[in-house]
Amino acid sequence: MAARAHKARPMGIQVKICGINSLEAADAAIRGGADFVGLNFHAASPRFLKPDLARLLAERTRGRIQLVALLCDPTDDAIAETVRLVRPDMLQLHGNEPPERVAAIRSRFGIEILKAVAIADSSDFLRVPAYEAVADRLLFDAKAPERATRPGGHGSAFDWQLLRGRTFSRPWLLAGGLTPENVERAIVTSGASAVDASSGVETSPGIKSAALIAEFTANAKAAQFARETRA
Repeated sequence: MAARAHKARPMGIQVKICGINSLEAADAAIRGGADFVGLNFHAASPRFLKPDLARLLAERTRGRIQLVALLCDPTDDAIAETVRLVRPDMLQLHGNEPPERVAAIRSRFGIEILKAVAIADSSDFLRVPAYEAVADRLLFDAKAPERATRPGGHGSAFDWQLLRGRTFSRPWLLAGGLTPENVERAIVTSGASAVDASSGVETSPGIKSAALIAEFTANAKAAQFARETRA
């Protein structure tokens, strides 16, 4: 799959709410104007979904918002089961999948791929070109703490200034430690045109807040104006 240039377009900030695990949270994301919802299929996460709830949430959101299924280093069988269960618009690969594996998944399943890349310092961007060649979108997230049992959803951020001035051939999202309070600053600092929140819209691990989802989405969307006025 050949790389294609992604040109900036005059559009608003896109928002993804990840780890949706209740009908109330799904409805809040849609009502607030989010662009994507993420369903988590990583068993070590407090946001992990069992099949019945995953199917229910997929039915609730399909056609109303783009549906993303999050997996970490999945087997082909696990992907096939997830695709059968929720029919996602996009697969988010949030593990240590090398570019060759990402390309193989994209080729076999024919579903748009969002590849997470863990960032701690500028050297981590050296891996990005290989993923740009095989993924449809990129997600820059903070590296997980040492000895963590899952790669994301820890509420930690990396230095957003590491992204300032960088350009990529794919659309990308900023993740890691984003909250209603800091999302505007994160967008202005990094230049992000899309953001992803999970723990930052929760009252405790795995417990989404409809009010925080609404506030986060509104603040992220409003950040477009703040960024333009500071440019």
